[in-house]
Amino acid sequence: MGNSTNYRNTISNSNRTFTSQTPCTRTHQIGALALIVTTFFLTRTFDQSFNLCNYSTNEVIRSKGVSFVNNGNSVSWPDRGYGSHLSIKIYVYDEKEIDGLTTLMYGRDAKITADSCVKGQWGTQVKIHKLLLKSKFRTLVKEEADLFFVPSYVKCVRMMGGLNDKEINQTYVKVLSQMPYFRLSGGRNHIFIFPSGAGAHLFRSWAAYLNRSIILTPEGDRTDKRDTSAFNTWKDIIIPGNVDDSVTKSGSIQPLPLSKRKYLANFLGRAQGKSGRLQLVELAKQFPDKLESPELKFSGPEKLGRAEYFQHLRNAKFCLAPRGESSWTLRFYESYFVECVPVILSDQVELPFQNVIDYSQISIKWPATLIGPQLLDYLQSIPDEEIESMITRGRLVRCLWVYAPETEACSAMVGILWELQAKVRQFHQSAETFWLHNGSIVNRNLEQFHDWRTPMPLP
Repeated sequence: MGNSTNYRNTISNSNRTFTSQTPCTRTHQIGALALIVTTFFLTRTFDQSFNLCNYSTNEVIRSKGVSFVNNGNSVSWPDRGYGSHLSIKIYVYDEKEIDGLTTLMYGRDAKITADSCVKGQWGTQVKIHKLLLKSKFRTLVKEEADLFFVPSYVKCVRMMGGLNDKEINQTYVKVLSQMPYFRLSGGRNHIFIFPSGAGAHLFRSWAAYLNRSIILTPEGDRTDKRDTSAFNTWKDIIIPGNVDDSVTKSGSIQPLPLSKRKYLANFLGRAQGKSGRLQLVELAKQFPDKLESPELKFSGPEKLGRAEYFQHLRNAKFCLAPRGESSWTLRFYESYFVECVPVILSDQVELPFQNVIDYSQISIKWPATLIGPQLLDYLQSIPDEEIESMITRGRLVRCLWVYAPETEACSAMVGILWELQAKVRQFHQSAETFWLHNGSIVNRNLEQFHDWRTPMPLP
């Protein structure tokens, strides 16, 4: 009863205090409204002044959707969701640390070398691994790592006969079962690279084991031959294709002036029985003075070498990039280094670094269902001045296609690190991890994390 009386007294006293205050008159209301309006305008004024100061201090140059700082020498990622600077810590598994990693990197007989795997579309598996080993964002201490990188050259190894599909699947499962930190997070903080058109489907059981992991891939769609795509826009990162280093070096290819280019557009690639590509081949036969599409020979005396390929590629204003075995094509990235405007003819394509690049300013995407004379008419209607502007903007962005060290102001590696930083979590869990009142992480048998033994069941 005493508590009830005290509660009623508190309410009563509170009410008496409230009713004894000076009533709110119309004069008070008008004054309050004036104060709100004044505060609003002052805030807007200071906010605009602050933004102007920021732009002046940081020398930010906006280039139609991508931000460049320091007079265009580096690319700026937005603070929202990324942070103001890179501060990520990545642990790179050593190839001898986990039984089976060397098999995924060099084949069952360990005869395949990293140097033999650095070229071609799968070369990013090697390049990113080597760049991370030298990165200042690499940590040797697992306990302080934000993310874990799992090296593998499996696409190259498979192409060279070092492993078959069954062996790849078995070896990946074996490797993952020896990683306590993979089990701890359910794989959420582990990074894998699948650089070819097949994407993560190289590992047949990816959907069971890597469905929470971060996958780096140039491939955003593989539904032409699969029931589902392995790419998830919320957790995975689209990376640029691997353009040959000899092409990305400044001055290695001299672009032709638009006025001296022989063709309006070109398509340099194999038809592969794909409808869009077959349509382009036929279109080139109808309009040979506008569209170049030679039959490419990859062997024999008429084989088109790399130098000849790029000589052809630079001889048109527009480089057509249709879908092949999958939605992406290396030609899209190569076109920026010969300075022709890429025309995407692949409806499901995914492109890298969309948070900083407005692709409508540096490329054209045309419906694959409308490949025909209408496409050539449209391209011919674009004035050379606008083509030059698109080429100029593309020239600023193409540094993001180059796999160079993070010490370079602008590179694919810098972009990937920023995108990885946005994936970092403060806390990790899975269906097989639990925690106690003192912060201890335990498994289903209440064994503390440091006592977990490998191999272990996968989450």
